[in-house]
Amino acid sequence: MLSLLISALVAIALASVLITSQFSSGTTVFLSLAGFTGTFFLIGFLVRKKMSKPQGALQESMQAAQRRIQRKVQQFQNKPGGNVKQIQRAIEMDQKAMLKQGLELTQGLEPFRKWSLLTGRQIATMRLQFYYQLKEFDKVDEILATCGFLRGPMMMDPMAVAMRMARCYKNDDLEGAKKVFKRQIMWFRGDRGTLLYGLMSWIYVQVGEPNEARRVLLKAKEATGADTFSRNWEHLSNDRAKSFSNAGLGDQWYGLYLENPPAVKQQRMRGSGRNPHGF
Repeated sequence: MLSLLISALVAIALASVLITSQFSSGTTVFLSLAGFTGTFFLIGFLVRKKMSKPQGALQESMQAAQRRIQRKVQQFQNKPGGNVKQIQRAIEMDQKAMLKQGLELTQGLEPFRKWSLLTGRQIATMRLQFYYQLKEFDKVDEILATCGFLRGPMMMDPMAVAMRMARCYKNDDLEGAKKVFKRQIMWFRGDRGTLLYGLMSWIYVQVGEPNEARRVLLKAKEATGADTFSRNWEHLSNDRAKSFSNAGLGDQWYGLYLENPPAVKQQRMRGSGRNPHGF
């Protein structure tokens, strides 16, 4: 990254001057490190300041779109008897347009990729979630294929981790899903791990391993206290695997597109029209 390269060059130049001036080794090392650190943080500050404009545009675009969708939902709820399917289609179209615009706006962050490794990972994380919500799973898999040490999207959000696990499952990679779960669940304490516990137990049920699902649910009950996990554990303990349901996890669960949400009744609409992933 350019910030590291420039900082290293500054440190080398400073060290050369200090050595030529016959400063002590300790002073030379200290001032060279100080020069490297100061330059690195100064460049980082300037880059973040420049990035604030495209980031702000992206955030404002998402918020404005969510407000428009919210108004449509409220208008529908205030006029019972309308065509539920029609309003659902309209909202889905608005959400799709919002996500596509978000993808376009991430292009404004590209010039900053060369300055910081973290910027590239932030861009990948946003695109991962946008493509997933658009159900363009081939693009999602391409992004996930770049995952590695200090590469690819950041797995700092439970939804991003859940998306990766869901794609492993869909690609018949059970071991991959298990590996991601075991590696990441330790970072999500309390109810932050709810979605991951729910997904992993659901995957075990789908592949015919109810005992493993019960083991995960037992940990989930202790870690989160969620009623959904207690009910599912009881179902599996009484050989009622068909009664297993993650419906209690709400929009985040259905946002993984592994199951369809229940049909919306004529007088009521599920959710608020707000995107379940926080965009």
